[in-house]
Amino acid sequence: MKMIYKKIKALYFWIFFVLSVALVIFCFCFIKSQNTLWKIRKIWAKFQRYTISYKQEIIGTFNPQAQMILINHQSALDIIALEELYPKNLCWIAKKELGEIPIFKVAMKKPKLLCIDRKNPRDLVRVLKEAKERLEEDRVLAIFPEGTRSKSDKLLKFQSGAKILSDKLNLKVQPILLVDSAKILDTKSFSASSGVLKIICMDLVDTSDEKWLENTRKKMQELLQSRKS
Repeated sequence: MKMIYKKIKALYFWIFFVLSVALVIFCFCFIKSQNTLWKIRKIWAKFQRYTISYKQEIIGTFNPQAQMILINHQSALDIIALEELYPKNLCWIAKKELGEIPIFKVAMKKPKLLCIDRKNPRDLVRVLKEAKERLEEDRVLAIFPEGTRSKSDKLLKFQSGAKILSDKLNLKVQPILLVDSAKILDTKSFSASSGVLKIICMDLVDTSDEKWLENTRKKMQELLQSRKS
């Protein structure tokens, strides 16, 4: 009976999610101000949380000096939580395939989010140029270094894109660890439940170390194992 309730809750969430995304995209068509678009995104994210009624616990602080954040990826809640809570306008960096889906194409183009073709090394020149422009607009780059969602508590190998961006643009990087995201919204079992999503703000990374990306993954993995409920 409990599992049936969780599945109904998940169905309710995804129906609301799709309809609300469609409404937001419709609003985007008539708005040019990036600041207004950002406010709409934050309001949208807050309403997503209400559909599941989960709680959020921020551990540490979002570093105001950070120019790029690295986030582990487990579910759709990862984006929703940071869209609502992060104090600056995030510029998400997504794989090209996502940007080719019609509904997401508009959702990403209007707020000037970035798509990268991981199979085309030459596309990096464009991404670096556009990323620099977003930074000049006082935005913070947001990337899932795993490249896709992890289906377990073990972080996937971090892709090189985050390191290339950081090294080329000399960025200050802050890892953000999300704990129990997939437990609250479980796509494998198609269920949703109330709980506490922990958002752990780690220290800025020492990017002078050549192996900083690999070391950051290890630290995030250790912290994830110690914090999961």
